[in-house]
Amino acid sequence: MTNVVMPQMGESIAEGTIVRWIKKVGDQVDRDEPLFEISTDKVDAEIPAPAAGVLTDIKVKEGETVPVNSVVAVIGGAGDAKSAPPQAADAGTESAETAPEAAAGQSEVAEGEDGEDAGEGGSQLSADDLRRQKSSPLVRRIAKEHNVDIRLIKGTGISGRVTKQDILGFIEAGKDSGGAAAAGRAAAIPAFAPGESVKVVPMTVMRRKIAEHMVLSAHTSPHVYSVYEINFARVAALREAHKAQYEAAGAKLTYTAFIAKVIVDALRQFPMVNASIDGDNIVYKQDINLGIAVALDNGLIVPVIRKADEKNLLGLSRAINDLAARSRSKKLNPDEVQQGTFTITNPGIFGALYGLPLINQPQVAILGVGTIEKRAVVIDDAIAIRPMCHLTLGYDHRLIDGADAGRFLTFVKERLEKFEM
Repeated sequence: MTNVVMPQMGESIAEGTIVRWIKKVGDQVDRDEPLFEISTDKVDAEIPAPAAGVLTDIKVKEGETVPVNSVVAVIGGAGDAKSAPPQAADAGTESAETAPEAAAGQSEVAEGEDGEDAGEGGSQLSADDLRRQKSSPLVRRIAKEHNVDIRLIKGTGISGRVTKQDILGFIEAGKDSGGAAAAGRAAAIPAFAPGESVKVVPMTVMRRKIAEHMVLSAHTSPHVYSVYEINFARVAALREAHKAQYEAAGAKLTYTAFIAKVIVDALRQFPMVNASIDGDNIVYKQDINLGIAVALDNGLIVPVIRKADEKNLLGLSRAINDLAARSRSKKLNPDEVQQGTFTITNPGIFGALYGLPLINQPQVAILGVGTIEKRAVVIDDAIAIRPMCHLTLGYDHRLIDGADAGRFLTFVKERLEKFEM
């Protein structure tokens, strides 16, 4: 008999949500065969069976969130299968709405923020204050970024602990560390009226995480946008001339690869675009870790090309193809969606003229790529037909000014229109 546990998909991952059971009780499974699908704060992934046998028991239902290393199923012999419906791992397991803070905080309740014993360093704090302060690292990071005193927030988690939803709601309500009123005083506008014909469907785990991340970004960065029109005639000609050669080398040569190469060069030239803000400090990233947004059927994921500045056009093409394919097949590792320093997203593949994307925190800029299509343009005082594209730079005005953005996009425009292989 083999216990199947919730895996730890990265050092910072404290729990996972079971999105779907690929196998059901009584099914024969082979070792390393996909058994269930999980969603974490970082990535969705299919988890393989740790052993061959028969799935005899499922202990955690679809949609439940449990700490890492919790037993979620049992693989045994053919005669051991249970006919009872799946039960939760234990009666105290929180729902997916509140569980994210529980596992991460279990080992923290007895310690202060700096690791000192609470019996000495925190004796003056009430039990409620300790529970609220001892939230997950993610909640404490959000609190630090927004200068929020967690003790002011009424927590909805276990024993009054502050969850991610709690602190995001507090911030959205306009409270800060100096506010004495309780969060949530401002009433939300109802989404529908009583008796109105509606269909209410819970958000998927991925959609909920995207929503939380976007709210955080909108509240963190004052977004400003600059849009430049780019002539892609040179790139289109090079792509047509070299795509067969690249396919023979195992890579599909796309417009995104050309854009990624030029963006890498631009980030070297303008380091403030490859940075983050930490309080009153600017953190300049020495590596260029390029995020490439990939649209999925149920959301969006941003895998990262680590040290993209060390790759040539062929290397970038291979990396983009590989990450996109594994994103759609749920084969990414958690490390492959972390530590990005700049993101490229492409609403143009759906026909958008251009997009105004939100910054992927804690980055300070993001590039939106519009559709590439033939348009009439004026070249040397004559009307010509050229493949044109709008590139949008969304940037954090706390660090990047309009002049900086203009210089960055001018560099990108010139390099793309005069691209050298």
